[in-house]
Amino acid sequence: MSDVQKKAATFAQAHESGDLLVLPTVWDAWSARLAESAGFQGLTVGSHPVGDALGPGDGEAMNFNDYMRATTRIVTAVDLPVSVDVESGYGMAATELVQRVLETGAVGINIEDTVRRENGRMRDREEHAQYIADARAAADQAGVDLVINGRTDALVHGTTLYEDPLAEAVERVKLLEQAGARSVYPVGLPDGQSAAAVVAAVSVPVNVTAHPVDGAKAGSLAELRQLGVRRVSFGPLWQAALAETSRQQLAAWAS
Repeated sequence: MSDVQKKAATFAQAHESGDLLVLPTVWDAWSARLAESAGFQGLTVGSHPVGDALGPGDGEAMNFNDYMRATTRIVTAVDLPVSVDVESGYGMAATELVQRVLETGAVGINIEDTVRRENGRMRDREEHAQYIADARAAADQAGVDLVINGRTDALVHGTTLYEDPLAEAVERVKLLEQAGARSVYPVGLPDGQSAAAVVAAVSVPVNVTAHPVDGAKAGSLAELRQLGVRRVSFGPLWQAALAETSRQQLAAWAS
């Protein structure tokens, strides 16, 4: 069994354990090694912080080859399983996308339903679920127990697109679980009650974004655990928190 297969199996088992996983979102080898030294079970690579680090920014503005090279450097810098945010897929078929990600050594992917390169349109429920299903099939064909984190932005778009954004998010994550997602990510949960509603709708871990100091809108780490949340990532918030601390430190030298 290859190293990728072993790490993928370990990562998948961690998601099935029933425990809450905190997966810090990193953007380079330095941040990955720092997070690993703190004792976490895995890491996530965020397109937003990587895009800021490389220059082009988020929203599929990066060259995908550059992004995968950055991901490879992160994966090879640590011994932990790594999942990478691939936004809506950078215009690739799911089979090609999975192949490219597995070549980096990453063993998880985060796929969203907002297609930035198409003026930010939302995939409809079935379209997004089919893309996840195709990714699942590609990973299974490769013999890798890839952890697919199915993301929906229904709450982000809110009432601009949906009469009841939370209900839309719930219906979407249910379809994503059926399609083969090993975790689901309803971005923008406004409170604990909303998080609990999503947790009740699926059997796989629900991912919540948290600030490493201030916690999540849905609550602190202890409160998230009580709600049944089983996966936490930081998105761009850890990088932003470090940036704010650095600005304060540097300001004393700039006056």
